[in-house]
Amino acid sequence: MQRARKIGKWLLAIIIFAVAAAAGWMYQSPPELIKVAAGYTAKIICSNVVIAGRDAREVLQVDVQAPGHPILKFMDFSVDRETRVITTGLFGVFGKGMAVARPGFGCTAVPDGRLDAVLPVPELEPAPPLSDALWPEGVTVQPSQDPAIAAILDDARLTGPGMRAVVVVKNGRIVAERYGEGFSAETPLLGWSMTKSVTAAVIGTLVKAGKLSLDQKALLDEWNADGRKDISLADLMGMSSGLAFNENYGDVSDVTRMLYLQPDMAGFAAGMPLVDKVGATFNYSSGTANILSRIWQNAAGPEALSYPKKALFDPLGMTSAVLEPDARGTFVGSSYLYATARDWARFGLFIHRKGAWNGQEILPAGFVDWMHEQAPASKGAYGKGMVWLNGPEGDTPAGQDPDAGFGLPDDTFWFEGHDGQSVAVIPSKDLVVVRMGLTPFNLSYKPQGLAAALAKAVE
Repeated sequence: MQRARKIGKWLLAIIIFAVAAAAGWMYQSPPELIKVAAGYTAKIICSNVVIAGRDAREVLQVDVQAPGHPILKFMDFSVDRETRVITTGLFGVFGKGMAVARPGFGCTAVPDGRLDAVLPVPELEPAPPLSDALWPEGVTVQPSQDPAIAAILDDARLTGPGMRAVVVVKNGRIVAERYGEGFSAETPLLGWSMTKSVTAAVIGTLVKAGKLSLDQKALLDEWNADGRKDISLADLMGMSSGLAFNENYGDVSDVTRMLYLQPDMAGFAAGMPLVDKVGATFNYSSGTANILSRIWQNAAGPEALSYPKKALFDPLGMTSAVLEPDARGTFVGSSYLYATARDWARFGLFIHRKGAWNGQEILPAGFVDWMHEQAPASKGAYGKGMVWLNGPEGDTPAGQDPDAGFGLPDDTFWFEGHDGQSVAVIPSKDLVVVRMGLTPFNLSYKPQGLAAALAKAVE
């Protein structure tokens, strides 16, 4: 009996030692999956609290866990209110994700933990106040009483699971809108990859100013020694640069490493090798959009961090828009723009109006038409200026048109983002449809049905 007790004590000691050793290893050298999950958790919570004014615990339980990966159920966080830093990890300990809040710029991920190396941001001037005139010139909204439109927006099958906002713009006015529980016209919402289309518009303002050209090459100094020097601005915007990049969100990949493990996202993406002939292959890449952010910021010069607000958001009255930079001061032009649904509608209307607003030409003549010309390598799916020519794929079989069967007008084009964000622009109907939500891809929701029903209703 005594011997058995002694053996039991030794086994317990070995187990305790093994657990302690594993915990020490996890703390010092956590696997990339845990670090990605922690970084994602920190960024999502921080931005939703700071920009959208939401409850941190709710964001953890709802938004963070939406992708469904089991590891996200075990993430926890702590907040240092003095430094405005949120720290996250597996059980709050392992992985050490970090994000810091900065006035006017939302939150910045700090994956290396080096707050001292985070590039400072300027103090932004307040946005010019909007008048009481009718939207979009002002803030007053007078939705129509069209029962057909109301019935469409009250149909949960059309607005989709997890809907947070729908805004319908006809003839330049908001004619109807709906909001999910806990959300309103004042709630800024993350557009995810719809940010890419805004990045294209920012580039357009610099093209108009003569600081960039679409055929420009030798875009980055580090590319001048190899074949990457032949990549043009247009190649990047059409997602046909030939650079390697894996856009798979299901696990640790190039895109998740970039967004949650790299303090210099554009540098990480720009360091990718050339794996295809420039201009020959379509490869949708958030890395490409962040390279473009670095390029346009270089062209904009010392005032680059204030530039989107001055050149685009203020003129359009997008007073809620917050574009977030990475830790090295490059805007995350692939993914991180927050704005209210009404302000996303302003942007959609601006593009519908071919880059003009209140009589002011903000984008060069012909630029918007060029944006939604077919990118040659995309086989009809993508425009030259970071817009989609097809709606979200949902459960569409490979090789088939995701818009087939909906009866959408042929001139429809889209801004699209992760988890169910979309703006449909239908020029022939003078119609813009914004749909925002938390709708993971596996739910197979398609906003094409909503857009098509509204296009028919406004005939």
